[in-house]
Amino acid sequence: MDSKKIREKFLNFYKERGHAIIPSASLIPEKDSTLLFVNSGMFPLVPYILGQKHPEGKRLANSQKCFRTDDIEEVGDMRHTTFFEMLGNWSLGDYFKKEQLNWVFELFVDELGLNPANLYVSVYRGNSKIAIEKDIESVAIWKEIFLKKGIKASDVDFAEKNGMQGGRIFYYPDKENWWSRAGVPENMPIGEPGGPDSEIFYDLGKDLGHHENSSWKDKHCHINCDCGRFIEIGNSVFIEFVKKEKGFEKLPFQNVDFGGGLERLAMIAQNKTSVFEADLFLPIIKKLEEISSFKYRENTKSFEVIADHLKAASFIIGDEKGITPSNKQQGYFVRRLIRRAIRHGKKLNINLDSWLKLIAVEVVEIYREIYPEIEKNSSFIYENMESEERVFQKTLKKGLKEFDKLKNENVISGEKAAFLYQTYGFPIELTEEMARERGQKVDLEEFKKEMKKHQDSSREYSAGVFKSGLGDEGEKTIKLHTATHLLLAALRKTLGDEVFQEGSNINSERLRFDFSYGQKISDSEIKKIESLVNEMIEKELFIKREEMELKKALKSDALSSFKEKYPSRVSVYSAVDKDGNVFSREICSGPHVEKTSGMGLFKITKEESSSAGVRRIKAVLIE
Repeated sequence: MDSKKIREKFLNFYKERGHAIIPSASLIPEKDSTLLFVNSGMFPLVPYILGQKHPEGKRLANSQKCFRTDDIEEVGDMRHTTFFEMLGNWSLGDYFKKEQLNWVFELFVDELGLNPANLYVSVYRGNSKIAIEKDIESVAIWKEIFLKKGIKASDVDFAEKNGMQGGRIFYYPDKENWWSRAGVPENMPIGEPGGPDSEIFYDLGKDLGHHENSSWKDKHCHINCDCGRFIEIGNSVFIEFVKKEKGFEKLPFQNVDFGGGLERLAMIAQNKTSVFEADLFLPIIKKLEEISSFKYRENTKSFEVIADHLKAASFIIGDEKGITPSNKQQGYFVRRLIRRAIRHGKKLNINLDSWLKLIAVEVVEIYREIYPEIEKNSSFIYENMESEERVFQKTLKKGLKEFDKLKNENVISGEKAAFLYQTYGFPIELTEEMARERGQKVDLEEFKKEMKKHQDSSREYSAGVFKSGLGDEGEKTIKLHTATHLLLAALRKTLGDEVFQEGSNINSERLRFDFSYGQKISDSEIKKIESLVNEMIEKELFIKREEMELKKALKSDALSSFKEKYPSRVSVYSAVDKDGNVFSREICSGPHVEKTSGMGLFKITKEESSSAGVRRIKAVLIE
């Protein structure tokens, strides 16, 4: 059964049981600054778990795109991936444990054809410190469910200490069988919802986890031991508690949140022992075998790192919010994924130019029908992949030679790790990984200090002469120069204070303006930026020039370009309304119009990527 069929069967199963099928949310969270990426189907639905009414009702299901940064280092064990699809169903104060556990078992066994004899489950052990008891209700339900298939299921506690003891249902503590966005109960903030869960595991076979070279061969095996024999394929979370100042209280309604990894279900349904041999990865693996000197089973880790990381990077770049490689926030992870993949490409002797694009093409082909945005944004994906590859390939060879000089050091100093980052673009995690492979460590504390020193000195150095980028000093060019100041202010008000000027080029026909921002700007944001600039033009702002000492200018919150060097005295241009309200304030050498009225209608003609982490806008003034 291929992944498309599994996805269809899952959604149809819940649709028949009264669930509305909702679309996957963006990988980039909406209105949640605590989270860089959506990492489960639950996150977009938390407001509804807390009681807000969902427009589609109380029963929902979908397949959600997810990305987990915590799993980057886990990739390479044949089952962990950073990007995955979470098949999910939810009850918002409707059905609860009995319906959920019966349905998910029916789905797995009767619809997807999984052997019930290979299914094992975990439940919550309880925690007296927070006055929440063992989940014996779920145990009783599971016993009835298994008995219908002729399986007598006994429940066992402390399998992690004593082994499986012939059990089928296992109790585990908070770490394994409690869910909240903050993790275990003691980490949950006031007002956070959570609850116990019940996970389903599939037995891949005794030989898989306890072969001669397994690190688990002399330890007790149990379904949560991570030896490789058992793989989690689904988790039913029973969200019925909320944390209060005095402890946990029951929510006024009981919720169900189920999540099942499509890649793992496909692996089992297709009788594979690695998710990378199932159909959601196989075309990528075959392409890698074609362009490298190895077969998958000869170097599984490098194949899996490349396949997973370039798939994840393709989806993040190809998201409707289009995150590009950079050194900040989400963009940092895109860069980290791509550069780690390139390094593993070296280990597979891949010597083709633009080979990342070849893998991204396979990703687009696998998912274009399911997630149309990835095909729609395919050119943007390829462009950014090729750009990042070109930049990193130039320095990778030299950087690896530099790293090789450190082979006799037990601990790589933070100063040298910072040098690898600043000079050769090695993310610190890449340096750490290469060090681990040689049995070395990296002084991370010293690395952080070195990076802070570098940032502080960069800020000092960046006081410089602002090069306004004017091609001439004609009237139309001067108007467009003033428009760049209004544009930068509008960008920062719309997109946030992380936006800074990265360069400009202005002539009598148009302005070209580069600025720091790690993702595509949406059509609605472009309209908002345009409208804000035009509003300020119509408002008849006055352009006020002041001369002052550089230190005073910087203290006055005048924007400066960190890339330029300023003299000790500078000119500061402010766009001010008749009441003295400042819209824009920058250190600049001029020239500018005296007032904005009569400049014309501001129109953005193009928005595109300029380089990694930098966007470019082209605009005109229509008189």
